[in-house]
Amino acid sequence: MHEEIEHLGLTNAKVISQRAKFGYNEIPKLQRTFLQLTIKRLWGPIPWIIELALIIELLLGNFIQVVFIFALLLFSALDGAIQESKTARSLKFLDDQLTISTNTKRDGQWQMISARNLVPDDLLHLTVGSVIPADCRIVTGALTVNQAIITGESQAVVKQKDDDIYTNSTVVEGNAYGVVTKTGTHSSYGQTTNLIRQNETPGQLQNILFKVVKYLAYLDIVLALILVVAALINHERILSLLPFIVILFVATIPVSMPSSFDVANSVEAKRLANKHILVSGLSGIQEAASMDVLLVDKTGTLTENKPILTKIIPIENLTERQLLQYALCVSDVSGGNALDLAIGAKSKTEKIKALPISDFDPFDPALKSSKAILKTNQVLVKGSPKALLDVHSSCYQKFIELTETGLQVLVVKLDGQVIGLLAFKDQLKTDSVKFIQEIKKAGVTPLMITGDTIPTASAVAQGVGLTGKVTSFEQAKADPLSYAGVASVYPKEKLAMVELLQQQGHTVGMTGDGVNDAPALKKANVGIAINTATDIAKTAARIILTHSSLLGILMVIDSGHRVYQRMMTWVITKLARTAQLSLLLTFGYLSARFFPVSLSLIVLIVILNDCVTLTLGTDNVKVIRRPETWNILKLTKLSSILTVSWLILGFGMFAFLMTMSNLNHGQISTILFCYLIYSAMGTILLSRTRDQMWSLAPSKIVSYVVLANVVVATLIGSFGFVTDPVPVSYLGLTLVLCLVFTLLNDYLKRMFYQSSK
Repeated sequence: MHEEIEHLGLTNAKVISQRAKFGYNEIPKLQRTFLQLTIKRLWGPIPWIIELALIIELLLGNFIQVVFIFALLLFSALDGAIQESKTARSLKFLDDQLTISTNTKRDGQWQMISARNLVPDDLLHLTVGSVIPADCRIVTGALTVNQAIITGESQAVVKQKDDDIYTNSTVVEGNAYGVVTKTGTHSSYGQTTNLIRQNETPGQLQNILFKVVKYLAYLDIVLALILVVAALINHERILSLLPFIVILFVATIPVSMPSSFDVANSVEAKRLANKHILVSGLSGIQEAASMDVLLVDKTGTLTENKPILTKIIPIENLTERQLLQYALCVSDVSGGNALDLAIGAKSKTEKIKALPISDFDPFDPALKSSKAILKTNQVLVKGSPKALLDVHSSCYQKFIELTETGLQVLVVKLDGQVIGLLAFKDQLKTDSVKFIQEIKKAGVTPLMITGDTIPTASAVAQGVGLTGKVTSFEQAKADPLSYAGVASVYPKEKLAMVELLQQQGHTVGMTGDGVNDAPALKKANVGIAINTATDIAKTAARIILTHSSLLGILMVIDSGHRVYQRMMTWVITKLARTAQLSLLLTFGYLSARFFPVSLSLIVLIVILNDCVTLTLGTDNVKVIRRPETWNILKLTKLSSILTVSWLILGFGMFAFLMTMSNLNHGQISTILFCYLIYSAMGTILLSRTRDQMWSLAPSKIVSYVVLANVVVATLIGSFGFVTDPVPVSYLGLTLVLCLVFTLLNDYLKRMFYQSSK
C-alpha cells in the first residue's frame, strides 16, 4: 500500500503555488451590512404588529403617537441589528477556533494540517472518525463513508481506489489515502471548518421562554376582549381603542428576548473560549445548568489515553519479538489509535519492522478488532479478547487475571489461532480524582461508561473515587445510577443509556472522543468532546475541550448557571412587569374611562425597559452548584406575588390622584409613567438573587442603565416631554413609595423561596 503513495504529496513550495492559484480551502460567508440587518428587522410578525399600530394612528391623525410608534419600531430594529452583529462576532471567534485538522504529507513528512490550509494535490491519510476536509480521489485503500450531507443517501457507501469522496462526508469504516481534487468554492460542499450549529433545535430554556410569551399573549387577549366588550356596551368607537390594544400586545411581546438570549449565551461562549473551551452549539451552555447526570468515558477522559505496552505474552512457541512483529503488522501506527501507537513505540524501541502486507482493515468499533493480510496470504487479527476469545479457554482466564490488575488487554490471532496477548497500562489523568470530587459537589452524578472489561473499569473507578460496582449494560438498565460504571458496552448501548436516562427525566451530559461516542454525544443534552476527540466526535458534541483537563467541564456548568440566573431574572421581570402594565391600563380604563398612561408613554416604557433587559446578559450572578430546574409554575407564582404587590400601590396611587388631587389626566398619566419605570427597575434589582437584593451588586452596565432610566423618567415627568409636567414633590414621593415597595417585595420574594424549598 505504501509503495503506491511514495511519490505523492506536495512540497511547501508547491503548496504556496497551489494556494496562489486556488486560495484557501474555505467559502467566505455572506456578510450583511448593518443597514441590511436593520432593514431585515423591519419585516416579520413583531414588526408587523408595531407597523399596524402605526398605520391606525396615522389614519386617526394622531401624528405625535405616530412618531413614538415609529421610534419603537426603529428601536427594535436597531437593537436587533446591534445584538445580531455582536453575536455574529462571537460566533466568528468560535468558528475560527473550531477547525478540522487532517493527516497530510508535506515535504515527505506526515503532519496534522488545518483543513483551511489544504490545496489540490495534497495527499491525505483518511481513517475511521475523519471528516473529509475537501473533495478527494482515493489512490489506495477503501472507505465506507456517510455522505448524506451531500447526496441525501441514508446508507453509508463503499469507496475504493479511483472513487471520488466529497467534502464533509464522514468515514465510518476503513483506511485509505486520498489526493485532494477540489477545495473551497470549487468543492462539492463548501466551508469545511465550520462546526457551529446555529440552526440547532432550541434548548429547554428557549422553549420555556417562548411558553412565557404565550401565556402573556393569552392574558392580553382576555384583556383586549374585556376592553372591546366595554366599548360596545358604552357605545364607544372601537377604532379608537385599537392603537392601545395593539401597543398592549407590543408591550407584551418580548422584542428584546432573542437579543437578550443571544447576548447571554454568546458572552459565556466567549468567556469559555478564552479558557480553551469551545462551544459548537450555544444551547449546550444553558443545558449545562440543568445537567444532573454525566456519563464519563474512561479512556482519554479519566485516563491519559497514552498507554504503554508493558507485557507481551506469546503462545504457540513464539518469541516476544515475533508476537510484537505480528501485532505491528495489524496496527496503524500513523493513525490516532492509542494502543496501535503504543505497539508502534515499543516496536521502534526494539527495532522491529512490520512484515509486508497486501491489505489492512483498521480497528472497527462494531467488531472490536482490526485485520491484516500478509503477502504470504496469512490473516492476522488483533482486538478485544471479549470478542475474539472463547470464555472457557486458558487464554481467557489469563486475560481476566491481567484486567483485574487494571491492565487493558488485546489478543492477536494468526489464521484463526490465538498466538498471544498484549497488556497495556494507562495512567489516570492528574486531575481525575479532583474532577470526580468537584462534579459530585456540583450535584451531578458521574457514571463511568466504557467498552473495556468490568475488571479494568472497576480498577479505574476505584482509582478516581467512584463508589459502587461496575456492571454490564443489561444489569445497569434497571437502575443505572446505583452503579459506579457500566463496562463492556457497544456504541449503540452508549446511545441507549443516554436515551434511558433522558426518559427518566434526567438532563444528561456525555464525554467522549471516539467514533463510537458520536451518536451518544449528539443525543446527550450536553455532549462534550475531549481534546483528543476525532472529527466526528467534535462535530457531534456541543462542547469541545481543547486542553486535557476535565475541570473545564465545571467551567461549562458555571457558565450554564450564569445564563440560567440571567434568564430567570428576565422571566420574572417580564411576567411581573407585563401583567402589572396590562392590568393597570385595562382596569384603570374601565374605572375612569381613560387610559391611565398615554400611548406615547407606553412606548417609552417599552423602550426604557428593554434597554435594561438587554444588559442582563452581562449581569453579575451568584453561581449555585446544584442542577437548576425550570419550574414555570413556581416562577409564575412569584411573578404574581410581585404583580399584586405593585398593583396595590399602583391602583392606590391612581385612586388617590383621581379623587384627592387637582391634577389633570395628563399629569396623572405622567406620575403613573414614572411609577411604572421606578417599579420595573425595582423588580429587576430584587429578582436577580434569591437572597437580599443588596447581597449581590449588579454589573456596572446594569447599574448605569437602571440609574439612567430613573433619571430619564424623572426628567420627562418634571419637564413634561410629550406629557404634562408635574411638581417634583409628586415624583419624589412616587420614588420613595416605589423604594419602600421594592424592599417589601424583596422580603416577600425571600419568604417565597424559603417556603418553596
